[in-house]
Order: sequence, then C-alpha cells, then structure tokens
Amino acid sequence: MQISVIVPLYNEAESLPKLFEWIRRVMNDNDFSYEVIFVDDGSTDGSWSVIESLRELYDNVCGIRFRKNYGKSPALYCGFERAKGDVVVTLDADLQDSPDEIPEMYRMVVDDGYDLVSGWKKKRYDNAITKNIPSKIYNSFARKVTGIKLHDMNCGLKAYRNEVVKNIEVYGEMHRYIPYLAKNAGFSKIGEKVVEHRKREFGKSKFGIERFVNGYLDLFSLWFLNRFGKKPMHFFGFWGTVMFVVGFIAICIVGAIKLHHLHYGTPAPLVTSSPWFYISLTMMILGTQMFLVGFLGEIVARSSNERNYYNIKEEF
Repeated sequence: MQISVIVPLYNEAESLPKLFEWIRRVMNDNDFSYEVIFVDDGSTDGSWSVIESLRELYDNVCGIRFRKNYGKSPALYCGFERAKGDVVVTLDADLQDSPDEIPEMYRMVVDDGYDLVSGWKKKRYDNAITKNIPSKIYNSFARKVTGIKLHDMNCGLKAYRNEVVKNIEVYGEMHRYIPYLAKNAGFSKIGEKVVEHRKREFGKSKFGIERFVNGYLDLFSLWFLNRFGKKPMHFFGFWGTVMFVVGFIAICIVGAIKLHHLHYGTPAPLVTSSPWFYISLTMMILGTQMFLVGFLGEIVARSSNERNYYNIKEEF
C-alpha cells in the first residue's frame, strides 16, 4: 500500500463526507493504493455514524473510536500504530487542509528522500490576533529551541515515511512537536511545503488561546527530556550537588564563627539565631531532594506503562 491517510477528528460530522470524497478523488486521479483511517476522538455529534456509513461503501476506510475525548496526540498515536502505507499523511478533518497537496508531498518523501514533510500555511485565513500573531511568535521560538527551520511546525498536514511514525511516541499534547520528535529519533531530513489554507466551512475551532501557553511548556519538556532524559543525573545530580555543597560550606562557616567566639571567650550568638543557618540547611535539603527525588521521579514518569493507554470503544 502506498499511502495511509490519518484523519483525527472531534465533532466533524458535516465535514467528513466531503473530505472523504475529496481524498478519494485525489487518490484515484493519481492511481494511488491507499487507506483512510478516521480516529474519532470521542465525538458527540454523530461523526462515528458517518464513518460507519463510509466503511459500508468502501473497504479501505478504517475507523478508531475513543470512548471519550483524549486529544489530538492520542488520536495520532493510535492512527500511526494502525497505518500500513509506505507514506503516512495526516490532515485535519475541518476541510482547512487540502488533500490536493498529498501527491506532491508523497513525491517529496518517495523521490526526494525526505523523512518528513511538513505543510506551511503561508497565507492563513484565521483571526490575526488570536491565532496568526501568536502562531508566528510560537514558531519563531520553536525554531530557536529545536533547530528545525520550519515556518509552521504545528501544521496538521504532514507526510511521513512509515518508518518515522513507527519509531516516535506521540503523547500528551506533543503533536505540536512531531518534527522535533522525529529529529530526536534520528530522522533528520525534514522538509517543508507551502500548502493551501482554506476557511472552515462547518463548525468551529476546537482550540483556544491556551494552546500556545501549553505549547511553550511542552516544548521545554521535550527539550529537557531530549537533553537529560537518558542521563538525568547530569542535571539533577549536578545542581543537587551544587546546592548541597554550597549549603554545607555556608553552615560550616556559621559553625566556624561560633567556634571562633567560644575560643576567644567572646559572646557567641546562637547558631539557630542566624538566618544563614536556615538558608544553608534548606539548600542542603533541597540539594539532596533534587539529587534523589527528581531523578527517581523522572525515571518513573518515563517508564510508566499507562502513558499511552487509551480506552478505544470500537474499531474496524
């Protein structure tokens, strides 16, 4: 099979028939062998019924249905696990991504040898204040942190070699940084293609301004895990040791001052009356905790068996 198209969706019943017909026309015009995997992220508007009706008509339609709304990253994760095509294409279900872009993105992966091709919505029809300007700031910051020169890292329209999606783990809200995940997994040939951005025809956007705040936090998480995830002692051990040593030296100085007064018979203030005693003690305790608790906590989080467990109601 040449192409797997993964469509994560949440309450997009009106868009699905038109989107599928558009995908089918593009695939047939280019004589591609393909499958379309719809991942219903707990929709409540009858989206799953539309997917079932499409399945009855077309054998290459696959569906995954969550019992509740988990988010886009879990939907992509399950779609990636199911995908069989040599090239995996993801696009949003709201008709703002054009399936007409698929043939050229497929060629870039197959003929030009890209591991991943990300869409760039150079001309956007979103609200400038709530989406366009924050998106530009976010992407500029992401380029500096990740070193990946993409203008639109979070674009839903992307094409991957199958090997890429089978070797990355998308969880939480990390779908924004799939190119960075791919780079960290060793897939460094990442390209970009200017794609058409269309106005939403049905429904309303499922994402608010809070996604940009979450995006920055997720980016720092990925950066930290990539740099220290396999060597956490390089971070926790170093700073824990620094804090402990500084606290220990400070408390030694406080003790030495006390002994100096006792040696010369001068009035000596209580050690516990000095604020430096408590600051030193606190630094030693924090240093020890950073050395031990932080290290163990990070290891436990990374080895959790339930990080990518999602309750799928049904699939075909």
